Amino acid sequence: MTNPPFGFDAPEDSPGFLLWQTTISWQRMIKKALEPYDISHAQFVIMAILLWWHGQKKEVTQIDIVTMSKLDKMTISKSLKKLVGMDLVARHENQEDTRAKSVQLTKLGMDLASKLVPIIEGVDEDFFAKLPKKQENDLIVILRKLTVIENIDKT
Repeated sequence: MTNPPFGFDAPEDSPGFLLWQTTISWQRMIKKALEPYDISHAQFVIMAILLWWHGQKKEVTQIDIVTMSKLDKMTISKSLKKLVGMDLVARHENQEDTRAKSVQLTKLGMDLASKLVPIIEGVDEDFFAKLPKKQENDLIVILRKLTVIENIDKT
């Protein structure tokens, strides 16, 4: 090590720093694709989750969204408030747990989410096109392992 207190000789040797740079680059592309629709990345993720679970015929609570998205509760709450205000999402009392709120896409939300998912999947396809398919599959395996240990504090 030539530059204490760093554990790496160069920033490009740090997996954390490279992950940061990669994430920022990818998020910029996503943000640009979503801007014309006045939807944030977090709001899109929530809508995509709701669209996914709608196809599975599952009633979704805010806690389900927190668990699946790994977003914090405050981000989910603020995003849902905006989505409800835009008439893209509806919230109602959960049938099984009256303390919980169930969340679902409205017809307008369903239409927008169905339009946005292919756009964002196209961004992903362009972004990850630099990798041969084998490396992309290896990356998915690695990211799954990291995601499992990532969320130690679920608040």
